[in-house]
Amino acid sequence: MKWLVLLFLIVPASELTLLLVAGNQLGVMPTLIIILVTGIGGAYLAKRQGFKAITEFRERIAAGDAPGPPIIDGLCIFAGGLLLLVPGFITDVIGLLLLFSWPRKMIRPFIIQQIYKKMKKGTLIIR
Repeated sequence: MKWLVLLFLIVPASELTLLLVAGNQLGVMPTLIIILVTGIGGAYLAKRQGFKAITEFRERIAAGDAPGPPIIDGLCIFAGGLLLLVPGFITDVIGLLLLFSWPRKMIRPFIIQQIYKKMKKGTLIIR
C-alpha cells in the first residue's frame, strides 16, 4: 500500500515536470499536439488490440482451452488505453508498451505469478 501512495505522488510530479520541460523546449502547441496525437492514436490502437484479444478469447473458449492469456492481454490493453487517456509522457509510454504484444508477453509471467500468490493466500478466488 505504501508503494501506491508513492506512485500517486511521484508519477504526477514527474509528468508535470516533463510537460513543463517539453513546453519550454518545444513550445506549448507542439506539446499539446503530441499529447493529443498519442491519445487519439493510442485509443485507435487499443481498440484494434482489444478486438484481437476478444477474438482470441472466443477462439480459445470455442476450442475448450483455458482463456488465461487472452484475459491477461485484455486487462493489459485496457490498462494501456486508460494510461493513454491520462495526459503525460510517462503514462503514454507505459500505455503504448502495454498495447503491443511483445511487452505483454514479457510481463505476462509476472502477472500470472502474482495471481497464483494471491490465490494461495486466499485473497483472490477464481471460480
